[in-house]
Amino acid sequence: MFRPVLLRSAVAALAVATLALTGCTTGTDNADAEQTGSTDEGYLTPGTLTIATGDIAYYPYVIDDDPSSGEGFEAAIAYAVAAELGFEPEDVAWTRTSFEAAIAPGPKDFDFNIQQYTITDERAQAVDFSAPYYSASQAVVAIEGGAADGVDSIEGLKGLRIGAMAGSTSAQTLEEVVAPDVTPSLFSSNEDVTAALSAGQIDAFVIDLPTAYLATEVYIEDSFIIGELPAGGVPDEWGIVLAKDSPLTDRVSAAIETLRADGTLAAITDEWLGSGQGVTLLQ
Repeated sequence: MFRPVLLRSAVAALAVATLALTGCTTGTDNADAEQTGSTDEGYLTPGTLTIATGDIAYYPYVIDDDPSSGEGFEAAIAYAVAAELGFEPEDVAWTRTSFEAAIAPGPKDFDFNIQQYTITDERAQAVDFSAPYYSASQAVVAIEGGAADGVDSIEGLKGLRIGAMAGSTSAQTLEEVVAPDVTPSLFSSNEDVTAALSAGQIDAFVIDLPTAYLATEVYIEDSFIIGELPAGGVPDEWGIVLAKDSPLTDRVSAAIETLRADGTLAAITDEWLGSGQGVTLLQ
C-alpha cells in the first residue's frame, strides 16, 4: 500500500539582484514577475493557477478525490509545479474535466490539466504537452482461477478475451505487442474495463502498471498481475496538458525539469507509485 506524502513546501525562493551604480531600475519589477506566478500573462485568472483533473480522480493519483489536499501522485506534482511557478497553495484553484474533453481542440477552462495523459503526436495537434513527469509501462491483470490464471507468456495471452480502454496506450500496446487472436474488447473508461473483468465478460485487461497495482490491491477482488508487457509503438510518457500554443507551456516544462533535477519528482514518484511487488516481464 502507499503512504501519505508530506506536501512539498510551496514557497518559491526569489533571488534579488544587486543593482550596479550605473544600472537602471526600470523594468526590474517586470523581470521579477516573470520568475514567479505574479505575472498574469497566460493565466486564466490573474493571480490564480487553475489546475484540472478528472471528473473523478482516483488513488494513488489523488487521495479521496480531493486534489486540494496535495495528497496523491499527481496532486503532489501539481502543487510542486505550482510552487516552481511562484504560487502559494491558497492561490491554486481546481476544476474537473473528462479525459477526452481536455485534449479536444479549442479553448480551455484551466491553465493546465494533469490526469495521466500519454504524450502522442496525434494529441499534440490539438493541445500542448509539458516535459514528461512519468514514464509508465503496461501490465496485464486477470482473476485468480480464471482462463488467464497460469499464463506466463505473450503467446499464452493470444487466445484470451482481453480488454483495454479505447484510444489508450494500453489498447495500442495490446494490439501491437500481444496481437491477440481474439478481437480485443475496447471500453470507454478503465472503470468499464474493470467492471467487465469482474463480470466475466473478458479474461484479462491491459492497463498501466501503477493502476494495475491499485486494481489488484484495492478494487478487484481475487485479481492478480500476470506480468508487464514490453513497450509498444508509443512510449507511455505522461505529460501535463495545456491549451495549444499556451504561453505557460515552457514555464511548466521548466518547472518539471527543475523538480527532476533536484530529486523532488523522484521522491514523489517513489512515495506514491513505489511497490514491493515483483512483476515478471512477459516474453
